[in-house]
Amino acid sequence: MLFSTLTLGELELPNRLVMAPLTRTRSGQHGVPGPLVAEHYRQRASLGLIVSEGTYPAHVGQSYAGQPGLVTEEQIAGWKAVTDAVHAEGGRIFAQVMHGGRVSHPDITGGRAIVAPSAVAIDGEVHTPAGKKAYPVPHALTTDELSLVIQEFVTASRNAIDAGFDGIELHSANGYLLHEFLAPNSNVRTDSYGGSPENRARFVIETVNAVVAAIGASRVGIRISPENSIQGISEVDAADVRATYEVLVDSIAPLNLAYLSVLHAEPAGNLVQDLRSRFNGTFLVNSGFGVVTTHEEAASLIADGHADAVVVGRPAIANPDLARRWKEGLPLNEADPSTFYGTGAAGYTDYPFLAN
Repeated sequence: MLFSTLTLGELELPNRLVMAPLTRTRSGQHGVPGPLVAEHYRQRASLGLIVSEGTYPAHVGQSYAGQPGLVTEEQIAGWKAVTDAVHAEGGRIFAQVMHGGRVSHPDITGGRAIVAPSAVAIDGEVHTPAGKKAYPVPHALTTDELSLVIQEFVTASRNAIDAGFDGIELHSANGYLLHEFLAPNSNVRTDSYGGSPENRARFVIETVNAVVAAIGASRVGIRISPENSIQGISEVDAADVRATYEVLVDSIAPLNLAYLSVLHAEPAGNLVQDLRSRFNGTFLVNSGFGVVTTHEEAASLIADGHADAVVVGRPAIANPDLARRWKEGLPLNEADPSTFYGTGAAGYTDYPFLAN
């Protein structure tokens, strides 16, 4: 069943393998994806769906040097070359729209102040062009500013469609801005966007609705990572986590989004499967960081009815022809973590295809 077709939004996927959004930092100082980026995605077009690396919707939302954006005309044109290359190979590609929130530094955002739900810094250091520096205390977004941030998500999503993407994925996971609103330790607001699970989910729900109104529900997916305490996020109260994500999923389910993608260490567990039942739509799972998804795990998640498609990261990095290798039981290339982040082709476009 892993290699059966799947309807996702208005797309017909040839298999149920989805390439995870993977930060690779190959888009230069100005966040413009070039020919190298186009070649990387083109090579992986045989996967059922590609989700791009996180792309920032505003300069203040950039988390990493070399990260691409969906802000400037040059960035949009760069992405158009990428989507054209993927489509020429018969592939399908969504853009992940990712606002980094407090996971950044003014040295990365061009001197712009970092923003977040609350003025609570991450305890740790961030990699900047000038070396490692302490995460700054972010500016707590005012209620009036929230509508401007939502508009940035909307504009970036429209830019993605203009750039030829088949749809967009809102990144509400892994400690970035939308996730920061959901988590009680990064969101200590006392207004209608903080406190209760309902209030903490409000900004994400409003963002989803605004993007859907702009580009259509069939072109919008969302990624969440409940209980993934990463990049300063602490989601350790199981009851609070369940309440927060149930509110979120219950609120967006009636929109009939293209999909819900859940990153969790136990994709077949009660929490994830409860969210699947509540969403009642196309459901993607990713077993999480630190564990490489195997062919056997992916196949069993589909066969056992726990997901409609499986999101894979490192196997897709190292094997541009992963779908063929898994389908035919062929050997895999091993991923080289030392080249995950960089500026050149090494570990990016030079992983070999199997000879015919």
